[in-house]
Amino acid sequence: MPTPPADPRSTPTTPVPRQGRPEGPDFIAIGLGPFNLGLACLTEPLPGLSGVFLERKPDFDWHSGMFLEGSTLQTPFLSDLVTLADPTSPFSFLNYLKQTGRLYSFYIRESFFPLREEFNDYCRWAAARLSSVRFGRTVSEVTFDEREQRYAVRTAEGETYRAPRLVVGTGTPPFLPPACEGLGGDLVHSSGYLPAKERLRGKRSITVVGSGQSAAEIYHDLLQDIDRHGYRLTWVTRSPRFFPLEYTKLTLEMTSPEYVDYFHALPPDVRETLGASQKNLYKGINSELVNAIFDLLYTKSRRGKVPTRLLTNTSLDTARYDAATGAYTLGLRQVEQGREHSIDTEGLVLATGYRYEVPGFLEPVRDRIRWDDRGRYDVTRDYAIDVTGDGIYVQNAELHTHGFAAPDLGMAAYRNSRIIRRLLGGAEPYPVETAIAFQEFSA
Repeated sequence: MPTPPADPRSTPTTPVPRQGRPEGPDFIAIGLGPFNLGLACLTEPLPGLSGVFLERKPDFDWHSGMFLEGSTLQTPFLSDLVTLADPTSPFSFLNYLKQTGRLYSFYIRESFFPLREEFNDYCRWAAARLSSVRFGRTVSEVTFDEREQRYAVRTAEGETYRAPRLVVGTGTPPFLPPACEGLGGDLVHSSGYLPAKERLRGKRSITVVGSGQSAAEIYHDLLQDIDRHGYRLTWVTRSPRFFPLEYTKLTLEMTSPEYVDYFHALPPDVRETLGASQKNLYKGINSELVNAIFDLLYTKSRRGKVPTRLLTNTSLDTARYDAATGAYTLGLRQVEQGREHSIDTEGLVLATGYRYEVPGFLEPVRDRIRWDDRGRYDVTRDYAIDVTGDGIYVQNAELHTHGFAAPDLGMAAYRNSRIIRRLLGGAEPYPVETAIAFQEFSA
């Protein structure tokens, strides 16, 4: 268990005795991605705080449809579930490696970046060691009991859990462009690429739509097999170029407590403009992968023209599916020229990312949630969204209020430390850093 800090401002408070309080957990967490799983690991050893974590899936699973062989996280192993809050935690990635006999192999590999599938296995390993996790629970409704001042969380399986606080970490579902909604056929979002890979390779043409890391990984994967399977391969991106992920160290300081403080304090319209300009800071492509794609194109071009096209500055405006031919017609627009054209393709992969949606089960407590003028959560600096500022917390639903640190794995332990501090009424079992950057963001 972590040692409480000496700072008198963070001296742990004595847990409120349960005598006189309704029995049950102190909080209920809904959804079990890496962020809420990290919260579960950090709260597991705390005697003064109890939580229940509900997940609809039968086991932990995080983007398994993109476990391409050799693909890695874009953040170092220190951004695991717990280390940046508590390096001594038994739930660390390094302890997972030790317990599974892989620590020395990881050391000899000399890479800070875990394999993506390896990270998923680590999360499954951690989840299996937690007493607070309940898999196979689909939350159907959340209501609030005014008399008891507690939320009631009901599941489709007929269970009801009650607690005074919630932590909502339901993740971001796959986003489909408006032109492709209800389109039909066997198009696939990048989140389901691997199960669809063999079917795609049997088609005469494949088009990948998207600008980020997933689109690049899928294009590179399909490009490797283009000779053997004989399909035409097209990559369509709305971006003016294939942006590499900016990973310089002073830029990384923008995923810091100081920058989140600065961003959150800006006027909403300034945050909106700033957020739109920062996408290449967290949605770009690994520079090594960009170079690997070029090198592969160069190698294959020595044997003749490669049947592939890379279309930049190109938006997908319309789409039509012909069930008779099993083909799609994509209406495209070259944005800078303002010229429209179209392509036909049998296979369609939409690497168009993810977008947060307010879960339907929160509808009965909608009046207890703070909303901004665009219908999004009005998230406090400590990640609360309810009218009391201390009842409902969110994970990775605050991109518009906290900036691009929101989806960053490296800031998850920091966010969880702040949420735990609130859940404990000010106690800091995991000291919350306030200043780590060399640079100054505000005047």
